[in-house]
Amino acid sequence: MASCCNSLKLEGMFSSAFRSSKRSSNAIWIPSSSSCNLYIHGFPLKNNSFSVSHSRSFTIKASSSSSTAIVEPEGIKITSVPTKPIEGQKTGTSGLRKKVKVFMEENYLSNWIQSLFNSLPPEDYKNGVLVLGGDGRYFNREASQIIIKIAAGNGVGKILVGRDGIMSTPAVSAANGGFIMSASHNPGGPEYDWGIKFNYNSGQPAPESITDKIYGNTLSISEIKMAEIPDVDLSRTGVTKYGSFTVEVVDPVSDYLELMESVFDFRLIKSLLARSDFRFAFDAMHAVTGAYAKPIFVDKLGASPDSISNGVPLEDFGHGHPDPNLTYAKDLVNTMYSENGPDFGAASDGDGDRNMILGKKFFVTPSDSVAIIAANAQEAIPYFQGGPKGLARSMPTSGALDRVAEKLGLKFFEVPTGWKFFGNLMDAGKLSICGEESFGTGSDHIREKDGIWAVLAWLSIIAHRNKDKKPGEKLVSVSDVVKQHWATYGRNFFSRYDYEECASEGANKMIDYLRGLASKSKAGEKYGKFPINPSTRCIGNCHLCILLLFDCLKFLIVGNYVLQCADDFSYTDPVDGSVASKQGVRFVFTDGSRIIFRLSGTGSAGATVRVYIEQFEPDASKQDMDAQVALKPLIGMLVIISTIYSFRQFTNKSYGCISDLALSVSKLKDFTGREKPTVIT
Repeated sequence: MASCCNSLKLEGMFSSAFRSSKRSSNAIWIPSSSSCNLYIHGFPLKNNSFSVSHSRSFTIKASSSSSTAIVEPEGIKITSVPTKPIEGQKTGTSGLRKKVKVFMEENYLSNWIQSLFNSLPPEDYKNGVLVLGGDGRYFNREASQIIIKIAAGNGVGKILVGRDGIMSTPAVSAANGGFIMSASHNPGGPEYDWGIKFNYNSGQPAPESITDKIYGNTLSISEIKMAEIPDVDLSRTGVTKYGSFTVEVVDPVSDYLELMESVFDFRLIKSLLARSDFRFAFDAMHAVTGAYAKPIFVDKLGASPDSISNGVPLEDFGHGHPDPNLTYAKDLVNTMYSENGPDFGAASDGDGDRNMILGKKFFVTPSDSVAIIAANAQEAIPYFQGGPKGLARSMPTSGALDRVAEKLGLKFFEVPTGWKFFGNLMDAGKLSICGEESFGTGSDHIREKDGIWAVLAWLSIIAHRNKDKKPGEKLVSVSDVVKQHWATYGRNFFSRYDYEECASEGANKMIDYLRGLASKSKAGEKYGKFPINPSTRCIGNCHLCILLLFDCLKFLIVGNYVLQCADDFSYTDPVDGSVASKQGVRFVFTDGSRIIFRLSGTGSAGATVRVYIEQFEPDASKQDMDAQVALKPLIGMLVIISTIYSFRQFTNKSYGCISDLALSVSKLKDFTGREKPTVIT
């Protein structure tokens, strides 16, 4: 286990046809030539279609400030809209996320977009082409118009925007970057979340050097450059010109589909889906992959139309939470665990970059998923026929991928959470396949994680394993593939506890305490070494228990864990030397077990406390154990670790023994405001 370029300008045009209900004296509509295609990564794009229904309207609060006309580029009137800094616009690893109502406030979105242009070198966008897409959530259509007008006001030559403002995050990345309107797996609707991020250069999330500049500019912004052009009809594909500025509404699927066909053997996958003894299910969760599922899985690969569920993108995701895990994708989970469930099931999230893989009555953890894809990539996926260049995972992700890299003799990297950390390694030719435990998996075909790519990778593996199976012969199943992998590499039992929307102050206090605790811990310390009274689960002197708990942290649990290291993870990028610190508190043990505490910034309100528990098991006879049972000793330890500071600072209660302290959820509640995790994965 591990310890501790390109331009944004694109060539060509999308093939499309356009008709708008709005006309202006300075606008010219141009039907696209059917012979003119956009080439992305060398592959021509084709047309496809989908439909999304919208059934609501609202107004955005307009600026009350007066505007001043400024220099007009070739027939477009640009106005300078006065504004002032707005607090809370610091960009995180996944862009800026807030509640919808916040983004609807006067100039909130406009300030951030203008600050972005103020942060980029002019040569990166002046007279160039930018892509605009999103996951279809509430406010995307209105935000699209704002972004288009500010882009025109800052001299962008052309905007390529997905029809209805829809384009998955992987598809935007494939087009070498641009604006992505999404709060990812967070809920959508008037009362929920919205987000914006910018993918740079070769399609990777903007690096900190850019996001730091954006934040700095939000603190000093004084004007917004806005083009006075009509709203663009985003419901129909085609081209419209306003002077020297062009907007093209494009089909969001065809280019991405073309790329997938170049990566995978579609004929092999199609042969699997055509089998009468193999059933496939995909849950699009009423999110952006609903636009991609039918064209790819049904029309191209021949899956049954009824294999796609929740396949129409909706602004509120059908009142659901578009996060593909065992809690929020419960409809798919129930289907897969039913008596006559399908053989293979998958789901994707709001913007299409995450995935969950299931077999019949079998869940594949994201950590195992990326390891198994890496182990089988060369033989099952044509794109990797020369072998992967290297493998990488986020720090909290289990060490399963490490063992594959070691066995295959590949370069391996452990990075902080955030897909942008993989991008540098890919651009430097050091990395091919990577993943995060948060249901993100991908490769260097683009610079984002990719939900549909992961589903196609798994279908490729299953198809390859069964390509010589005759009708009537037992197929190699998802669970067979996973268990064979465990037998070869060992199993990393893994679980994650999420405490969502916690009070930030208490969550930060807990993490600060754990940082101090880690800094004082020493290699070789043994945890769980004390004899426990079987009747009271106490060593017999409760006062001594508490002293040991606070002063020595020799935790009274079943098991004997020897500490290898404890730290607050820090990463130095091997490509550019940049340093990312305070990325999560780790307690790593000599047998490969780990407990990790980390705050997540992917929500729009409060803090999400994530706790990761991992234990390695090389013995095949013990690998079928339920993960929660196998991890019970470590789960007991994490409860004690995370409640110590709470006990000392926020309660005056006395406990009969340490087991009372460990099992009392009220202390964890003091930190997080939660009596139990929101999600257990």
